Amino acid sequence: MDRIEAKDWYRTKRFADDITLIDEPFIQTFYRCNIWHVRGRDRDMLVDSGMGVVSLREWVPLVTERDLTAVASHTHFDHIGCHHEFPDRCVHRLEADIIADPTRVATLADPYVTDDIFDALPPQPYASADYTVRSAPATRLLEDNDVIDLGDRHFDVIHTPGHSPGGIALWEAATATLFSGDIVYDGPLIEDTYHADAGDYYRSMVRLYDLPVRTVHGGHFGSYDQARHREIIRAWLDEKEKG
Repeated sequence: MDRIEAKDWYRTKRFADDITLIDEPFIQTFYRCNIWHVRGRDRDMLVDSGMGVVSLREWVPLVTERDLTAVASHTHFDHIGCHHEFPDRCVHRLEADIIADPTRVATLADPYVTDDIFDALPPQPYASADYTVRSAPATRLLEDNDVIDLGDRHFDVIHTPGHSPGGIALWEAATATLFSGDIVYDGPLIEDTYHADAGDYYRSMVRLYDLPVRTVHGGHFGSYDQARHREIIRAWLDEKEKG
C-alpha cells in the first residue's frame, strides 16, 4: 500500500461561525474522525484530535495560532490520538482513566486498527500492529452542564453515554450549533462497543432530539441541519421502540 507524506496527511475545510473541519482523508470514511477547530476571542477549542499517526501541531498550523483547549468527545482511538500534543485537555470524568492509560483494548485500537482501515498508509515508521495512543491525562474533568468558555463563546457539556460511558456533546445555544461526537451522526451508529449501554444510548438520543439545533457537526460523516437531525434520531428511536 502507498504511504502518504506527513505534509499531505490532513486537510481542512472552513465552515460558518469560525469553525474548521480537520480530517485525515486517507483513512476510510467509516473510521475517519472529524476534528473540529473552533475560534474564540480568548482561546480556541479543538473537539477530538484524530488517530495521532501524524502530528497535528506540526502539520496543521491552525491549531498552534492561539491558546487551545482540546476536548475529547470520548476516548476511542480515532478521537484522542493527538491530545498529548496540547497542554489543556478535557474529558468526561467517566473516561479519565482511559485517556490517562489508553490501552489498545480500552481505546478500541484492538481490534479495529489494521491496514484495512486506510486507503494509503501514514509515513514511515507507522505500523498498524504497533499502533497505540499516547497517554494524555486530563487537566480538567467534565460533568454534565459544565461549560467550555472561549471568552465570547460558551459551549455547554451534555453528557451522552451510550456509545461509551463518558461520551459528551457540546452545545452552543447562541449559534444553535451541536458537536455531537459519536452518539449521533449521519451514518451507521456504533452501539456494540465493549462499554456501550443500550439504555443510556436511548436516553441520550431522546435528550438530543429536542435541542433546537441549526447545525450538527458529528464525530464522523457530514454535517447536517435540524430536519436531518430529527429524522436520524426519530428513525433510530422508532426502530428501538418496535423491538
